[in-house]
Formats: sequence, structure tokens, C-alpha cells
Amino acid sequence: MSTTSTVERALRAALHDSADASLDTAASLLAADPDADAELARRGEEFVAAAWRRGWQPADVVRIVRRELDDVHVRVVSALIRGQAPHDRPRGPRWAAQLDELPTGAPPRTDRFTHATAVLELYRLLLRLPALEPLEEATDERTRGRRPESRALTRIRALLAKAEATGYPEEAEALSAKAQELMARHSIDEALLAAGAPSPDAPGACRIGVEPPYEQAKAVLLDAVADANHCRAVWNETFGFSTVVGFEADLEVVELLYTSLLVQAQTAMTTAEAAQRAGGRKRTKAFRQAFLAAYAHRVGTRLRAAAETQVTDDLLPVLASREVAVTGRLDSMFPETTTTRLRGARDEAGWTEGERAADRAEVGNRPRLR
Repeated sequence: MSTTSTVERALRAALHDSADASLDTAASLLAADPDADAELARRGEEFVAAAWRRGWQPADVVRIVRRELDDVHVRVVSALIRGQAPHDRPRGPRWAAQLDELPTGAPPRTDRFTHATAVLELYRLLLRLPALEPLEEATDERTRGRRPESRALTRIRALLAKAEATGYPEEAEALSAKAQELMARHSIDEALLAAGAPSPDAPGACRIGVEPPYEQAKAVLLDAVADANHCRAVWNETFGFSTVVGFEADLEVVELLYTSLLVQAQTAMTTAEAAQRAGGRKRTKAFRQAFLAAYAHRVGTRLRAAAETQVTDDLLPVLASREVAVTGRLDSMFPETTTTRLRGARDEAGWTEGERAADRAEVGNRPRLR
């Protein structure tokens, strides 16, 4: 029997029947034919390429595999993505960054049957991935020339990392305020540059993972950060991400600030829980849910208040035209969206502590843009 027919028989048995017996039969076929391994991997790369055609990206696939399966499956799919990449077309710098961030390391050594079972479980998942909204990146020479991370973004990233790591609130505030200043300057410089270019940039989009637990509160926080930075966010609860629509410079800022605020929220929540336990009060999931909900709500209020003071009258036409463009891109990608109410924020102590933490969070007061 040829290796191709072994793989064909195994895939027919496993991928179109959800029964465990079919999976065992297919895994047994593959385990008995070591020569089929290369063909099986090639088919896996085809499944990966099919996921790209349905709008998925490397980070999305790794995220859903991690949510639905186990670490061994994450390592297998990461190897398949890296194997498929040389045969793929140019995808843009954000895609390349996702390839660079793929988990490394080979799957743990097991017997052939166990490995084949894991591979087939992964292929079942890949085959059933639905279509997502495509997020195409520009790959022309003008864009590639601008996309390597600027000095401003490198400095912003370093400042936020120091703000997250320091144990001194005053130092964190100074570092984060400086990062916010650079964020605002970077964003407006990009807006003015695009407005004066012969072919102005168009809004893009990216997906940012919103990981459990308490993902609803985290999605609210991401929405607030996006809104304050001239972007719009749409949460996909089923697949654990939000799609953020905006101009590239603003998308980068949203990713950085959201990540930093999550780190600060986690640190503050751990401290608040320790204080509650020291006072003899046992804190639960309800406390943490309410804490993060209040944190997201309060930080959003602070960000919106800061945003209202940033723009001078002469910049309004530029920013208004970009807002129209972002809204148009959002509506074309998501013609139908629904509003979800925040659930489960019932713990009064958690809410109070979350608000206090948000008041201490280093979002910084950005200087007025000129």
C-alpha cells in the first residue's frame, strides 16, 4: 500500500466521523506505516493553508488549538505553520511577527499510535474552522519601508516594561506618563504624514487575544483602550479574541497599552486579595470578576477624559477623516454586531478595589497635541 493511500484511508476514517473508534482506526493505520509520516505532515500544511484562506492567522490558530486541545497539539500545529510558511505568499510584517512568536520545541516523544492520534485530533479541529473576516496587510515597498518598529515604539515598549516592573508607584507613574506622551506624539505624527501623502494609508485591523478567565471584563478594557486611541474593537467571545480596526500606528499603541494595563490590573488584584485575606475575608471568583469589571470601567472613563483634552481645533479635520475611514472599514467587516451586557460583577468589595486600582493605574495624562 502506498503512503498516499495510507494517509487517505486514515483521513477518511478520522476527519469525517467524530466517533472515537474511527479515530483509533485511523491512528492505527498511520502508526503501522512510518513511511506515511511525510505525507501526513504535507496534508497538515494543506489544512493550515486552507485556514489562511478562511481568514485565520497564525496567532489565531495557535490560540484556538490551545483553547480546545493540549500543549502537544500546539507544538504540532506550530511545526506545521513553520513548515508551510516558505510556500506561502508575502503576508506583511504583523504576520511575520506572529510566525516569529510561534511556540518552539518538538512535541514530547511518545509511541506512534499516541502521536498519530494527536495529529488527527488537530486535523479534525483545523478542518472545522469557520471563515473569519480577512485581515489583509499591505505588503508594498512603501509600507515595508515604514513598518519596522520605529524608535518611538521601541522607547514606548521599554518605558511600559519598566513601569510594570518597578515597585515604586511614583517611578511607574513617571515612566507611564512619558510612554503616553510618546504614544500621542507617534499617533498624530502618523496621521499628519498619511494626510499629506499622495496615497494615504487605509485603516487596517488586527486580532488581540482576550484570554480567560474573566474575558468579558478584559474585552471591555480592550474596547476602552481602542476607543481612546482612535480605533474600534469587536469581541468574538467564541474564539477568544477582539478584532481591532484602526490605522497601523494606533493599532500598535492599543496592543502595547492593553497589555500593560492587564499586567497592572493583575498585580493590583493580587495585592487587593492579599489585603482581603489579611482582614479575615475570603475572596472568590466573584471578587475577581467584579474587580476586573470595575477596573475596566474606571480606566475607560479615565482614558476618555484624557482623550477629550488632547486635540486642538486645527487637528480635528485630519482626525475626523480618519475616524470616518475607520468606521467604514469596521462596517464593511462587521455589518452586524450586537451589544453584550457585562455579567457577574456583583461583589461590592471587588468593585471598590477595582475602581481604586484603576485610579492608580498608570494611564498617564497625555499633553495636548499641537
